[in-house]
Amino acid sequence: MSSRRPGKSVSRIKTGSFERRLSLTKAGLFAGTRMASHMATNWFSDKETREKRHRAMMSSQARFLVDELGRLKGSVVKIGQVMALYGEHFLPEEVTEALHTLEDQTTSLEWPAIEKVLKAEIGAERLAELEVDQEPIGAASLGQVHRAVRRSDGLELVLKVQYPGVADAVDSDLNAVAQLLKVARLVSFGPEFKDWLEEVRQMMHREVDYRLEARTTEKFRVMLDSDPRFIVPRVLQEYSTDHIIASTYEHGHSVGSQAVRDLSLARRSTLGKAALELFFRELFDWGEMQTDPNFGNYRIRIAGEEGEASGHDRIVLLDFGAVQSYTRQFLDPVIQMIRASYEQDLEQVIDGGVTLRFMSRDWPVEVLEKFGSVCMSVLEPLAGDRTQWPDYAVNAQGEYRWKQSDLPSRVAKQAARSAISRYFRVPPKEFVFLNRKLIGVYTFIAVLHSEFNGEDLLRKYLYGEGGGDEPNPVASSTTQITKA
Repeated sequence: MSSRRPGKSVSRIKTGSFERRLSLTKAGLFAGTRMASHMATNWFSDKETREKRHRAMMSSQARFLVDELGRLKGSVVKIGQVMALYGEHFLPEEVTEALHTLEDQTTSLEWPAIEKVLKAEIGAERLAELEVDQEPIGAASLGQVHRAVRRSDGLELVLKVQYPGVADAVDSDLNAVAQLLKVARLVSFGPEFKDWLEEVRQMMHREVDYRLEARTTEKFRVMLDSDPRFIVPRVLQEYSTDHIIASTYEHGHSVGSQAVRDLSLARRSTLGKAALELFFRELFDWGEMQTDPNFGNYRIRIAGEEGEASGHDRIVLLDFGAVQSYTRQFLDPVIQMIRASYEQDLEQVIDGGVTLRFMSRDWPVEVLEKFGSVCMSVLEPLAGDRTQWPDYAVNAQGEYRWKQSDLPSRVAKQAARSAISRYFRVPPKEFVFLNRKLIGVYTFIAVLHSEFNGEDLLRKYLYGEGGGDEPNPVASSTTQITKA
């Protein structure tokens, strides 16, 4: 059963608010002093030199602070990661770049400390029912995962154990990190930043709410139970608590593994289609979406391997701690933009962006149209008109080559070459999560080296099962609402 994971371990993780805030305060004051000294000595330089030195100093400050965050582990690391993923609209570029280097905490907690948590949470008698591997198979910023076997029937399971004190430290850690950024003069506290900070706070509380994650995992398992392309672990309530999630162990290969790369193009493309359709189901049908793009949340179960049936290669879905629920008020204009992009209706794309409040009718017409065109280009792999596809993005059978298309980079360059950045507003937080999800899905398909056209799948969800031109009720409700 053992799947040993090499790496360092510690006997405890500092989660006391006083010692953590003291460490962060010291780091902030030191960084603030450095910045003040830099500003004083840089005052008499010419403008170009000042800007160059300032960017260098910001990068240096950001790297220093990330190093300090990394030393504290726990929720501080997770807060830094969340800020890196969703903070590009609020934090300086140098800070987000540095935060992206903040790796998940790879130092695990030693077994005696984990065993103490397990006994306190599920009891010694219940724990005795399990043979738990003392070496974790994974360690992250908020907890670690151990494999186990139930002695009575040999059932293989995993125990996701939250580090002691982490949940209680979320608020104090987030306040300390925010103060650190402020003292270090890396961010100004405006209304938008404060609102975003509160969203990070809510996200962090969801991340440490293991009861919520267990319920969400079961909900997705039930919704996907009849779809043979997906596997969701079954939560074992008898071993789950506020700080432990017990679920069935589901084996599989990492998305980028050699075993997956060795699959035929047809099989890899089928997996890619499954990932795309799952995204559409989350968006069009459920209004709930797993928004964490981390590839560690996915495994590939290869058909015919380890006793698997020979019918389907399957995607194993893990970790439902970052599921977002969306209202119709948000989803309707999003779906409007998607349908309008497919139908090449630029005005309706712009209308949806205005409804979502990250575009404005006050902008120059050419800026609105350019922004709308950039939004439409995101749907390139799903388009009906394929005459605009680059030659290198199409195979000999006329199918879209997701990896070779390099679509995310081309869209980013298209936006950068325009005047959009001068007008761009901070999008709704829901849109930021949705955008991350879409990029994650596209990247997942690209890593699989899938080659297929997504149009038929999109039409299925826009117009109904037959893919005709009449919109389904969900996809059409947008236009009715926004034009009312």
